[in-house]
Amino acid sequence: MSASPFEGLKPELLWRHFEALTRIPRCSGNETAAARFVQAWAEKRGFTSKQDGAGNVVVQVPASKGREGAPVVVLQGHLDMVGEKDSSSSHDFARDPIPVVRRGEYLAARGTTLGSDNGMGLAAGMAVAEDSAAVHGPLELLFTVEEEVGLNGAQALEPGFVSGKIMLNLDSEEDGAVYVGCAGGADSRAVLPVKREGQASGKVLRITLAGFKGGHSGLDINAGRGNAIKMLALLLARLRDAVSLQLLEISGGDKHNAIPREAQATVTVDDAARVEAVVDAFRADLAAMFGKTDPGFQVTAAAGESGSAPLSRASRDALLDLLLAMPHGVLAMSQAVEGLVETSTNLAVVRLEADRAEIQESSRSSVMPAVAAVQAEIFAAARLAGAEPRDEGGYPGWQPDMDSPVLARAVKVHERLFGREPGIKAIHAGLECGIIGERFGGMDMLSFGPQIENPHSPSEQVRIDTVERFYGFLKALLADIAG
Repeated sequence: MSASPFEGLKPELLWRHFEALTRIPRCSGNETAAARFVQAWAEKRGFTSKQDGAGNVVVQVPASKGREGAPVVVLQGHLDMVGEKDSSSSHDFARDPIPVVRRGEYLAARGTTLGSDNGMGLAAGMAVAEDSAAVHGPLELLFTVEEEVGLNGAQALEPGFVSGKIMLNLDSEEDGAVYVGCAGGADSRAVLPVKREGQASGKVLRITLAGFKGGHSGLDINAGRGNAIKMLALLLARLRDAVSLQLLEISGGDKHNAIPREAQATVTVDDAARVEAVVDAFRADLAAMFGKTDPGFQVTAAAGESGSAPLSRASRDALLDLLLAMPHGVLAMSQAVEGLVETSTNLAVVRLEADRAEIQESSRSSVMPAVAAVQAEIFAAARLAGAEPRDEGGYPGWQPDMDSPVLARAVKVHERLFGREPGIKAIHAGLECGIIGERFGGMDMLSFGPQIENPHSPSEQVRIDTVERFYGFLKALLADIAG
């Protein structure tokens, strides 16, 4: 019998809670079981918990003996995870436990996301609450829902749900870094009416782009990785110029905050040999563009089935041209913080239905007027193609406070523990700190976590040794705040 991938991992309390979370389905919108798990754990430990109408949970943890007068600290994370998997995986995120594997210095999953984003934060909060060696004042463990689909749980928080004025967000993903700011963002949708006419004629092909690395649309957007939707649209445009092409189906992407790794289309062509030549040339072009960032990419054109009527020529062209025109990638670098992406956008999802196509974009910036400017660009492209642009809502950024008292404590504690100051950074991703800071005025906030790589993709992994450092830093900082 093979050993558990969790065997021997330290700190034992944290890993035990994380292992339990990997067995609970908790993709965004399906956090009920995870919330029940947290509340059952709280009841067993004698902690008080409550849940609001949106599904957010807060657990009130008494102070360590003698620290009852210390300030209340909110430990915050989110219950949901992104469910992304390889096309070859049969995993059912609504039912199956995550297939966790250990790969040297890392814990990962077999063909799926791991859920360390934000399972690590949840597990750390629960572990410190029952750790007899931890010293802390009163704690409020705030676990939100639907963070990964628009920070919805945080946006639904009501006044008074938590009382603490110090918050440690445990949802960052870089060892040795403390985050003091994050980007805001907004989602956009373009709904394009399409017409289908005639019948499929010619050879039916299923064209698939797969094997791109994808990743988090904020954290990984500056890695230069290929967007499978954009590249599929480019290939189809080349085929449109080379052969008689009918477009029957097209789809790609899955989550607004994940760079699309796969996309596929069903087409008919009149010259299969010419298609093969175009695909071969395109494969070589992709190797030149993404050979280093996405060495595992694949382009296939295999025999398919014509289950749908083809789009009219006008609808085909409008859809392909709109996908090509939609912006994607880094749009501006920060003028205030060297190396920080200021503004970006992710062409995230395309779906073709019987009478319409829907395209979703997710845009981010640390300068909120820039988000509006990107949306204006997206909406203009949509209108030029004859599509209806829709604003899907957004969330505020979190502006750094370099005079934060809890930041000063964190720097001091980190230097004492590890012999160096932490990196003090802002992140090009949406943390819940911005929204919570608006909901509960006067909050002093930081965000930190262990080393998590390639979140929002099946390549997600957490570096094992950084988890112990993360947990040790959390405990030391809580003890320092408690006095």
